[in-house]
Amino acid sequence: MRKTDGVPVGYPHTPSGAKAAAANYTTVSGSARFLTNKNARHRAVAAMAAKGTVEATAKKANHAARRAVSSLRGDTSKVSSKRAIARTGVLSAHILGFDAHGAMVRLWTTTVRGSAAGHATPKTDFQSVTVTLTWESNDWKLKDSSSTSGLVAPIDSRQTSNVPADFSDYVRATAEDPVLSGSANHDGFPAPYGHDGHGARAAAVSATMLYGDPRFFVNEDWRHRMLAATAASSVLRSVTSDTNSTARLVMENRGVGADGKAADGSELITRTAALATRSISYSDQAASIELWTASVGGVAGKDETRRPQVAFLRMTVDLVWEDGTWKTTAVTPSEPLVPSPPAMQEADPADSFADVGGASNAPATA
Repeated sequence: MRKTDGVPVGYPHTPSGAKAAAANYTTVSGSARFLTNKNARHRAVAAMAAKGTVEATAKKANHAARRAVSSLRGDTSKVSSKRAIARTGVLSAHILGFDAHGAMVRLWTTTVRGSAAGHATPKTDFQSVTVTLTWESNDWKLKDSSSTSGLVAPIDSRQTSNVPADFSDYVRATAEDPVLSGSANHDGFPAPYGHDGHGARAAAVSATMLYGDPRFFVNEDWRHRMLAATAASSVLRSVTSDTNSTARLVMENRGVGADGKAADGSELITRTAALATRSISYSDQAASIELWTASVGGVAGKDETRRPQVAFLRMTVDLVWEDGTWKTTAVTPSEPLVPSPPAMQEADPADSFADVGGASNAPATA
């Protein structure tokens, strides 16, 4: 992927490419730079928007930015763009319509907004975003976007909110938004990554997303093919054995079978979204990337005790350069980084999360 004025551009003319464009344009539009810098915002809009829609899109973006300012301030007297936290994770993406000329994609996202200064912990929120795209100049361009409140998943009861200063590693200057490409190999898994830091970050993002996909737990053939495509040869045998055990444990604990469903029709829901990435170390042959992630896990059904919940974790992904791409040697959860729950919002019923389950709702990978 290449960037124009901070906007990822150059997508494949495929449904996955449309999902990636919708996700990236939504992430950019929710970033601290976009919301706090008018000139940067207008340049980004010019890079995203379809012909004839730039003025209207910029006007809508200015309105959204004005509404977002108070959430980026926290409890400080004014917004500090250097201390602002504004991150978006895409948990699901569903194609509502697709043809050679355009696409419509519905995203389920979680956002975290606030400040790393002061005493108020940044807050999370969930949105349903509908993005309309048009195929123009050999790329997906933004025609329109609208958002409403999305499904609200409660934060895992085992996680407690961090203090504002803990979020300092994920301000704009120290961490990057994930970039999804929508590019896939012949096997359906991510295409080879570039031999640079951006390629390593992308490989790390895809790994965390794929490890959080429901097929990882219920479809042994898919899991083995995914690991063969993404894991380094030196660890493939051991990681395959370990993940087989993990998958069996999850299925037993959730009471689901090989189809991902329980006897009463309840469905396993698992998704992992990357909120931000930062490089821990990098060389031509090895890299270590830390990601801030939001993972939703649970069962969509009538039993509220097994309902989907969201956990916010930092993940460390270690990679090596092998066979012309970045391959993982370890994907390791580390310390949580937990925002405050959505303000004045009740969690949605467990059975409502069935709408974001299944392979058709999987986001595009990086």
